[in-house]
Amino acid sequence: MRFIIHQNAMGFFHYRLHATNEFCLNLLAPLTSGREAARFMQTLLIPGVASAFSALGDAMVARKLFELVGSDPQRVFSPYCWRTRMALAHKGLKAETIPWRFTEKDAIKSHNSDKVPVFLDGERAVADSWEIANYLEDTYPDRPSLFGGEGGRAMARMLNSWGDVMVGHLASFIVTDVHERLLPKDQAYFRTSREARFGKSLEDVVADRDARVDAFRRYLDPLRLTLRKQPFIGGTSPNYGDYIVFGQFQWARVVSSFQLLKEDDPVYAWRERLLDAFDGMARKSPSYAA
Repeated sequence: MRFIIHQNAMGFFHYRLHATNEFCLNLLAPLTSGREAARFMQTLLIPGVASAFSALGDAMVARKLFELVGSDPQRVFSPYCWRTRMALAHKGLKAETIPWRFTEKDAIKSHNSDKVPVFLDGERAVADSWEIANYLEDTYPDRPSLFGGEGGRAMARMLNSWGDVMVGHLASFIVTDVHERLLPKDQAYFRTSREARFGKSLEDVVADRDARVDAFRRYLDPLRLTLRKQPFIGGTSPNYGDYIVFGQFQWARVVSSFQLLKEDDPVYAWRERLLDAFDGMARKSPSYAA
C-alpha cells in the first residue's frame, strides 16, 4: 500500500490510497461493518480515506432478508416484512431477499426464529420487525433516523403494538385471499392454524366483510384525523411509525383486490404517497389496485 499526495488546481492537497485487493481484505477482515472500517481509518488520521473504506466495508458485509411469499416468490406479503423493507430503504441499505414460506421453518431455525422477517447483517441475525428496526437505528446511526430520537422511538413502540392488533382486524377481510396465494403444502398449514385462531372456517371469517368494512374505516379515524393535518404520521416526512401502519395496507394490497379504503380518504392519499416512496418500491411490487 502507498499514499500519493496530489495538489489540485485550487491549491488543495489531497490523498490517494493505492492498495491491493488482498491488502484491503486483510486489513478489514477483523471488522464487521463499514462503520468500523471508517473508525479504524480515522484513528490513522488519514483524511478522506475513511468514507471510502466505509463503502468498501459495507460491500463486504452480506445483508440478507428472509421474507414471506406464497406461490409467487416475487409477491412479498407479510405486513412485518414490509415494515422491514421500508426501514431498510429509509436507511439506504440494500439486502438480498430470500423467499420463505410458512412450512419452511427449518430454513430459519438456526437464527432462533420460526417467523419472518429475519435479517442477516454479516454474521449477525436479527428476528422480528421491531427488533430489526431498533438494530438498524442503533447500528447505523450515521444513516437517516427511523425514529428521530428516543421520544420518537417510544411513540413508534405504541404504534407497533397498535399495528399488531390491527393485523388481526385486517386478516378478517383478506384471510381467504392469502390462502389462495399459497402453495398447496402451505395452504394446509395456513387453513388449520388460522381456523383454530378464528374459531371458524376461513370462508365464514370473510363472509360478512362487505357489511363490516365501514366499521373498519371508522376504526381508522385517529389516523385519518392526523393525516388531515400532516402528510405523514412522522410529520412532514415518513418515519418508522408510517412504515408500521403502511405494512398492514401493503399486505392487503399485495394479496387481495378487496377495497379497504375509499379513494377520497386521507388514509388512501397517505398510502399513495408511501407507495411512491423510495422510487416507487412498494408500488412496483406485484399487487392489486385496491
